[in-house]
Amino acid sequence: MLESLFRNLPKVLKYVFLALTISILLMFTQSAFAKKEYEIGVFLLVSIIVIAITYLTTFSIPLKFFLPGILFLTAFVIGPILYTVVMSTYQYQTGNYISKDQSIERVQMLGIAPDEANTTFDVVVGKYNNQIAVLASDSINQRYLLSTSTEKIELSPSLVTVDENGVATKVNDFTPATGDEIVQLDFEISSTRFKYEGDYFIMLEGSSVGAVARQVLDYVKSADKFINLVDGTEYVDNGRGNYANTDNLEDVLQPGWRSPIWFSHYIDLVKDESVRNPLFTVFIWTVVFAFLTVLTQFALGLLVAMAMNKPIKGRRVYRSIFILPYAIPSIMSILVWGGMFNTEFGAINALLGTEIAWFQNATFARVAVILVNLWLGFPYFYLITSGAMQAIPSELSEAAAIDGASPRQVFARITLPLLLKIVTPLLIASFAFNFNNFNLIFLLTGGGPRNELDGQIAGATDILISYTYKIAFGSNVQDLGLASAISVIIFIIIASISLFGVRKSKVLDSFS
Repeated sequence: MLESLFRNLPKVLKYVFLALTISILLMFTQSAFAKKEYEIGVFLLVSIIVIAITYLTTFSIPLKFFLPGILFLTAFVIGPILYTVVMSTYQYQTGNYISKDQSIERVQMLGIAPDEANTTFDVVVGKYNNQIAVLASDSINQRYLLSTSTEKIELSPSLVTVDENGVATKVNDFTPATGDEIVQLDFEISSTRFKYEGDYFIMLEGSSVGAVARQVLDYVKSADKFINLVDGTEYVDNGRGNYANTDNLEDVLQPGWRSPIWFSHYIDLVKDESVRNPLFTVFIWTVVFAFLTVLTQFALGLLVAMAMNKPIKGRRVYRSIFILPYAIPSIMSILVWGGMFNTEFGAINALLGTEIAWFQNATFARVAVILVNLWLGFPYFYLITSGAMQAIPSELSEAAAIDGASPRQVFARITLPLLLKIVTPLLIASFAFNFNNFNLIFLLTGGGPRNELDGQIAGATDILISYTYKIAFGSNVQDLGLASAISVIIFIIIASISLFGVRKSKVLDSFS
């Protein structure tokens, strides 16, 4: 009996683990559908079915090993890429976050105007005949009224109880709301229009002040348009997520909604000068930055590796010191360097005896970025070039020396070509990494300097990824759709560079 139990223990543990996993995924699936996140819910449901088929049957033995990786790849790589591509085809920016139905509702709520006298009342929120009501007071004119969404009752001053400020607090059949009740009914209270006179109503501003206003914008559902009731102006759907004035398309109603505009963002990257010019400048600097970074890091790393191959006293200590910049967290190093480049108190200016505003001048800021990245990255190239040089047969150098080649000729014609053949895939990978080196730019210069007074978003040291971040989150108008379009372009560039690196390294040849 005991022997049989131990024999079946792995199978029991397998079923228990599967049951727990499926139960957790079912809980997440239910939550996703409850929150109307249908894409996530469908993915989780499909995952549950595939997991059950894979691990409870003998459908495919290899799939039992590959399935976790496939699911994680789909959820955290393929999914975000597809979502980014979809978002790049939408008008998705500040003022265009919500759905169209929500936008219409919000425009109607905001499409009001005060009366000519800008009449306001001190109000107390409560209940009257089981309806939400306000007890409104004009203490200066000693005018009091009780108003619900359907009726208004003028009150004699003798019928109300007022406080020391002359504000009515009580009247028969009216029950003031408590603080907790006001919080619970906040949306209903703020959206209720309490009856006043004719087309005018009282809208609450907070919970203690009411302003007299009337509806100015009216939505005509059959024609899908808004009409200004005062001057007759019509606002129609402009196809870009807003209702626009038919006589002036620049005049749009806010808020708008997320609207598919297909390839408009990509067209703007080419045709719209306000988008194209800064993007082109940033792209050029990104390429220059990545290239100079790889060149300087490789050159210094190789130089140190060659020096450390010489019989120097204390070579192990020196090697440990050279690796330190690579071992220290880059965030800490970047922040330290940021302080060292400080104009007034930084160590760099103190050593040079200068007062250079490193981060206020475009050229100096770019030089600082390259220098800091050189410090952070050369130990990596020192390690790989040291290993690569040891892999080069020493017989080749010895034979060349015997034939009369100088050390410089040996290095230029034998060592360097063989070294480049070994490390070229790593150079390409480093270029791709620095193409997206967001941490360095964001922490050291913030992408600056830039002229914020002119509304510039792109700074002198911004690379594509930091520029995209600013478009999405770093300005008053957060344009997630345009940022997604630029992200797709970055992805294509990096994917192409990575594919070239893989082909250059021939790492996939063994699978062909």
